[in-house]
Amino acid sequence: MPDTQTKLKVLLVEDEEMLASMYNTKFTKEGLEVVVAVDGEDGVAKAQAGTFDIVLVDIIMPKLDGFAVLKQLREMPQYKDTPIIMLTNLGQEEDIEKGKKLGATDYMVKANFTPSQVLEKIKSLIK
Repeated sequence: MPDTQTKLKVLLVEDEEMLASMYNTKFTKEGLEVVVAVDGEDGVAKAQAGTFDIVLVDIIMPKLDGFAVLKQLREMPQYKDTPIIMLTNLGQEEDIEKGKKLGATDYMVKANFTPSQVLEKIKSLIK
């Protein structure tokens, strides 16, 4: 659990620049510290290089997809219990089940949630 005096650190693994920028702006404005990774490999590298309170992962990305990123993060001791949200446009039941089976804390379909709602989910998971 993060210290209340420090900013929550969020790793956002999202290859779509416009979406990454939108979430980054919203989260930063609300006092979160955001690190953006531009693809799956970058996400794993940044996760290894730092410590984050929560991780948001897209699924369809170059180099490594979000499921592979999720699997690798869950194998790292420092992310065993960290909330990881799959934030994607894949809303099929089998994708949701696969994400949960691999250890996703939650699964949010981008089209169904505003950045404010995603922020509320983050806050609810980091208490």
